[in-house]
Amino acid sequence: MKQLALLTLLGISIATEAQTTLNVEVKNTINQARTEFVIIPLEQYGEVRSAEVTLIDKNQTANEVPYQLDDINLDEKFDELCFQVDFDSKGTKYFNVKLLESGEPKQYAPKVFTEMLMRNDKVKEKNKHNNFVSSLTVRGDCANSYNLLHHHGVAFESELNGIRIYFDKRQTLDLYGKFQKRLELEATQFYTSDQQKKEGYGDDVLWVGNTFGLGAFRGWNGQEPTMIEPVKNRTQRVIAYGPLRTIVEVVDQGWVADEQLPPVNMTLRYTQYANHRDTNVDVLFNRNVDDYRFSTGIINVKGSTEYSDKNGLRACWGTDYPSTDTVKWKPETVGLAILLSKENIINEEPANKDNYAFVVGTKGQQLSYKITYCSANESFGFHSDKEWFDYLKTWRKEVETPVIVIIKKH
Repeated sequence: MKQLALLTLLGISIATEAQTTLNVEVKNTINQARTEFVIIPLEQYGEVRSAEVTLIDKNQTANEVPYQLDDINLDEKFDELCFQVDFDSKGTKYFNVKLLESGEPKQYAPKVFTEMLMRNDKVKEKNKHNNFVSSLTVRGDCANSYNLLHHHGVAFESELNGIRIYFDKRQTLDLYGKFQKRLELEATQFYTSDQQKKEGYGDDVLWVGNTFGLGAFRGWNGQEPTMIEPVKNRTQRVIAYGPLRTIVEVVDQGWVADEQLPPVNMTLRYTQYANHRDTNVDVLFNRNVDDYRFSTGIINVKGSTEYSDKNGLRACWGTDYPSTDTVKWKPETVGLAILLSKENIINEEPANKDNYAFVVGTKGQQLSYKITYCSANESFGFHSDKEWFDYLKTWRKEVETPVIVIIKKH
């Protein structure tokens, strides 16, 4: 007490770090292993600058758990905290979360990766470009936005997948297939060198053309999908870089989706979680779009077999060259899938030479869906249409039976 009084007399204050402590209970109600993520909105907890997350085991031992803080609306304040929860089977896990008003988020080994790069004409090797950007906006009359960005648009991955989104009116998702479960895009930049191929790195595995590729979101003119044009401005940007999830957005300002209706601003938000091969797609509009019709789906890979449960899950398994250069490239076999909420489906279109398509809509200003894929090259994945389609039934069960999260302030 004397020491404290002396420090006070000298004008030196001793402050305890302000914090909020949460007890978080996470229940897995299905009897299968799964990796899920707890998302905690932070608005009600004031300014949060760092955190501590610990798993409390049955012996009351606290084990550190990696976490991520994200500024979703880019206002320099963290909006959400997320952390990973692994289940071997059905059960419950308990966590202690401390939200701190000072400090910096702790750095953890990345389990996801994302990048945007402008082309660098001085760099000759296609996997060593270095003009990194976090956002790029072009006018709707930009002559060739497709070639402004290296690998033609923002790219992201988990250890199980790799996706790039074309920066043009198609906004198509193109796919990278892996042999091994690891992060690779920082090294290959979607342009795998001959030496990297010898070392077991993956490569582009899908030719997309003007199709949906894997779940591109488009307009609908009553008969067929339409491209995202005309627009006033088109933007790609990175919201979160990891280490547990990456979030990227494609923003179309002033999109004339229907000439009989007002233009809309649309934001497509893609969230990729660690240890997941599926990707979340959230479509956000600046006005109610009750009267608008849109479309999405997957490419009809040449010679593919189709699976549909007629309730929003549609998939295929097929083999085709990923490029028009059939000398340099070998045929690639992929499995693709999309999962939509039944309430957003207006019609499931018959397959044509390009796509397995859905006509979709929403009552309000947003809708969400999920996409996923595999490459038959994977040492860790699926190698037949039966394996792939069986997995998708399990995947749907996981999606429709989320873990139960109970948060209590300590």
